[in-house]
Amino acid sequence: MDYRERLKAVREDRDLTQCEVGKVINKSQQGYNHIEMGRAELRIEDLIQLCKFYNLTSDYLIGLSNDENKLLCEKTHKKKEK
Repeated sequence: MDYRERLKAVREDRDLTQCEVGKVINKSQQGYNHIEMGRAELRIEDLIQLCKFYNLTSDYLIGLSNDENKLLCEKTHKKKEK
């Protein structure tokens, strides 16, 4: 899943508007919409704020993991230990 799709899905799952989430990262509704639609890139500082707001890992928000609480490196590390 593309990170933009994930951002939209998480926002909608929590019944939040683009305006509400935009305020978290100091963006207008239009500014946040541009991120979800691919017209603007998500800054790392904004990603960090969204992870804290949603209480999710960055791996999950950017689509590297489908597990909301596990980091990609945790999965890789566990495979190497076996």
